[in-house]
Amino acid sequence: MLRKESANMDADGRPIYQTVEDSGGEKYIRGFHMLRYWIDHNLDVYKPELRRVLWPVFVYSLLELASEYFVRDCDRFYNEAHGLFSEGEHADEVKQLRTVRTPEHVQESHLAKLYRNNKYRITLTNMACATLLQFLESKEKDAGTVILGIITRHLNIVTVDRTTAGNERTLSTLLAGRGADFEAPPEDEGIPGHNPGSANTDKNAPPVLAKLNLGPMPMEPDMMEDVRADLQEQDAKNPPLPGQNSLVEEFEHRIKREPTEDTPSRDALPLPPSTACDVAMEVQRVKENRDRFKMEGKSGGVGPGVSVTMYTFHNTHDSVNCLDFSGDYKMVAAGMAESYVRVWSLDGKPLPQLPSESSQPTSSRRLVGHSGPVFAVSFSPSTENPNSSIDMNSDGPFTHPAYLLSCSADKTIRLWSMDAWACLVSYKGHNSPVWDVQWSPFGHYFLTGGYDRAARLWSTEQISALRIFVGHDLDVDHVCFHPNSIYAFTGSSDKTVRMWDVNRGNAVRMFTGHAGHVTALACAPNGLWLASADDAGSIVVWDLKEGRRRKLMRGHGKGGIWSLSWNVESTVLVSGGADGTVRVWDVAQQAPDSASGAAVNGKVIAEGGTGTKVDGSGAAVAGAAAGAGGAAGGAQAAAGAAAAGSSKKQKGGKDVVVTGDQISAFPTKKSPVYKVVFTQTNLVIAGGAYLP
Repeated sequence: MLRKESANMDADGRPIYQTVEDSGGEKYIRGFHMLRYWIDHNLDVYKPELRRVLWPVFVYSLLELASEYFVRDCDRFYNEAHGLFSEGEHADEVKQLRTVRTPEHVQESHLAKLYRNNKYRITLTNMACATLLQFLESKEKDAGTVILGIITRHLNIVTVDRTTAGNERTLSTLLAGRGADFEAPPEDEGIPGHNPGSANTDKNAPPVLAKLNLGPMPMEPDMMEDVRADLQEQDAKNPPLPGQNSLVEEFEHRIKREPTEDTPSRDALPLPPSTACDVAMEVQRVKENRDRFKMEGKSGGVGPGVSVTMYTFHNTHDSVNCLDFSGDYKMVAAGMAESYVRVWSLDGKPLPQLPSESSQPTSSRRLVGHSGPVFAVSFSPSTENPNSSIDMNSDGPFTHPAYLLSCSADKTIRLWSMDAWACLVSYKGHNSPVWDVQWSPFGHYFLTGGYDRAARLWSTEQISALRIFVGHDLDVDHVCFHPNSIYAFTGSSDKTVRMWDVNRGNAVRMFTGHAGHVTALACAPNGLWLASADDAGSIVVWDLKEGRRRKLMRGHGKGGIWSLSWNVESTVLVSGGADGTVRVWDVAQQAPDSASGAAVNGKVIAEGGTGTKVDGSGAAVAGAAAGAGGAAGGAQAAAGAAAAGSSKKQKGGKDVVVTGDQISAFPTKKSPVYKVVFTQTNLVIAGGAYLP
């Protein structure tokens, strides 16, 4: 066997092609089509995983043709084979390879360098891998050696036993007949290949994950006593109803429920001393937690009913880029393409005025200062104050949002005062447009992500960034904090999500497996799970501790899921996006990913689940409607509730799969949903713009 192999190798160990047509690049083209034909006629058990080998073989064959200056063969090969991948998870990469034809193109292309400097990691079951190698060896004199050489040099194949491979690789899953459009890549596949969850992309890295402290941040002892005293006073004024916990009991239960072994130290993230406002906000959170609409899980196979209030902005002429609701649900802010921020009161009442202002009170304010489109806005943490509305002259500490952050194409982040309606600070550090900005759950710190492929951690007290998180290969499009604020998450156009240690500044987890650009992030209140969404219409829930995908949920049409939010119990997720729907998902359900739709009375549900349909004016066809003053021409609210199972709908002649964990869907008429938020009482607020 050694003589046989060495006879076909040169002094450097490269294959010598003696029997293959190698006058040009024909050997690569012939080898690829031979492999494709064999896979298409293989057993159905192995087809889904073997088809995933075609993509890296296509890329490396194309790069070999370009590197060896076979320009015509390279062009012919691309034209013949690129259609296999132009609509799947690699559509964007196929477009980038369209212009790679010469060695100079290979050296200049970021994607080409990424593939040539790394091995493509792919997981196959033992039998599938053995079958593939046996076939290529049997075709040694007919381009099999060429493909085998590509696999040896450029692929890192990890073999697993089918019986221990888990849910994603079981025989029943492979036989389910899922099309390539539905099959999501495993989280350890791709460039750079890595151990599932690990942020270390070294091919020799041990499969060990960094230990995480996912428990809630402990409260200051002094603040805890102040909160308890305030709650006792509230209980004395308003005794609990029969069968209802007192506020002190609710608070004690909440403290005891917090895990101890995973609880971080307060020194892990320096925070300013708590104030009377912090105490008042915590007291209000305890009240809302006790009086919330509880969603503990399914009852009798039926998911919890969810109410959604949708605010629709009219006459915006597609100029609204982003929305955010304040934590007291009194205001909504919009970032505009015309470079300003607009703030409205949700109930249509006038916003507070400065003593020096003599103009007529109005329900909206315009904040001017940016010199480019505003891409994200974020209100500072706040809660409802039962002793006041939005009046700055009310009794007690203010719990309304004191600040608003905005980021823009002008490369800056601005901090606005909600009391003075003016810009306080302009933060500069990004050298290109800033796509997203988010407050820490405790305020004081905030995150940004931008076109420069970096995320930054800031403090409101300093004009320069405290941390720079670098590692993504493309734009950092979305950022969010862990509930305890000592971890940060970034989602990128490179289809990966990274988890960062805020204190040390290093990545502790990396999640791969999205088929499209990451368009939304949300960490569960329990601190154990992260939800991320992409523009292919998929939502993935990740287990942070294990570093693996927990479940995949589908139902949205393509175009982007722009917002995600969790309920208080971390059992239900709500999403909204470009397809003009608000969808509610049962995260607690541990059913396998389903590709089959549910038929109702013999008919497939047309809109991806039953729900309240909202027409273009914002009035619900079934449900109560309420006015709420103001967008560029006015904002209106509509409310409704529904419950549903799985379904399948038609979009562009193709089936859009709705997995069985969808509880309900609320389709609007022509209003993309920019923002969805679960309130602390487990109601849902959504916002979008009417785009006829």
